[in-house]
Amino acid sequence: MSSADTYFKNIGKGFWTVLLGMKVTMRHLFTPAVTIQYPDARMPIPERGRNRLYVNMDDCIGCNQCGMACPVGCITIETAKSLPTEDLGVTSTGQKKRLWVTQFDIDFAKCCYCGLCVPPCPTECIYMTDVFEFSEYDRDKLNYSFITLTPEEAAQKTEQAKAAEKEAAAKKAAAAAAAAAQKAAQPQNVTPSQNVTQPPAQSIPPAAPRPAPAVAPAPQPAVKPEIAGAEAGQAPSVTAEPQGGQKVSSPESVYPPKPQEQATRAPQELKPNDNPKGSAD
Repeated sequence: MSSADTYFKNIGKGFWTVLLGMKVTMRHLFTPAVTIQYPDARMPIPERGRNRLYVNMDDCIGCNQCGMACPVGCITIETAKSLPTEDLGVTSTGQKKRLWVTQFDIDFAKCCYCGLCVPPCPTECIYMTDVFEFSEYDRDKLNYSFITLTPEEAAQKTEQAKAAEKEAAAKKAAAAAAAAAQKAAQPQNVTPSQNVTQPPAQSIPPAAPRPAPAVAPAPQPAVKPEIAGAEAGQAPSVTAEPQGGQKVSSPESVYPPKPQEQATRAPQELKPNDNPKGSAD
C-alpha cells in the first residue's frame, strides 16, 4: 500500500471515531431539555441515602456503642453517673436512663458517611438524614454537639459524679479498716506457750471376718459285702456298690489266697480201703 492510501485511510478512521464519540451528544441535541430551578426545585433523594447524622438525645443512654463502631473516630461521648435520688426517665423503647451524657460530638469533617454507627445503637437514637447541604468555610463549624445540657450543667454533673465516687471509696475504705480492727481486737484462743492437745482419734473396730462357705461332704459309696466262691476254697470277694449303681470288685477276689489261709484248712480223712501211694501190700 502506498503512503497516499495510508494517509487518507487514517483520516477516514479519525472522522469515524469522532462520529462514534458524538453519538450520544447528537442524540441529546434534538431532545428538549428540562432545567430544574434549584434550590426552589430539588431532585428526589433515595430513602436509604447516607447523609448527615442526627442524634435524639431523649433516647440516648450514653452506651458509646456508636463511638466504638466508628472507623474514623469522629464520635466523642462522655458520661457522668447519676445519683440514686435522680430520675432521668426512660427511653422510647422502655429502657431506663442511668447516665448523664455530658458530651456528644460528631466531627463531620472526619465522617465518611459509612453508616456503621447506626445499627449498634440499642435505642435507635442515631440515624442518617437526607440533609446534605451543610458546607462551611470553617472546619470547626463542622463539629456538631448534640447534648441538651448547658456547659455549666455538664460541668456540675461531672463534679457531682466525682464527689459521689470519692465518698463511696472513702466508705469502702472505712468499712475495711473497721473490719480489720475488729479482727485484731478479738482475743487469741491459742498461744504459742500453750500445749494444744488434740482429742484421740477414734479407733475403728476391725471388720468381722466373713464366715467360710459351707462345704458339703463328699458322698461315700455304700459297701455291700458279698461272699462268692466259698465252696471252691477261695477267699470271699467283696463288691462295693457306690451310690451311682456300679459294682466295684475288691482286690481280694483277684489275687490267690494267702499261705496262712492254706495252713488253717483241715486235712482230709483217709478211708480204710484207700491205698495211699508208697505203702506196702
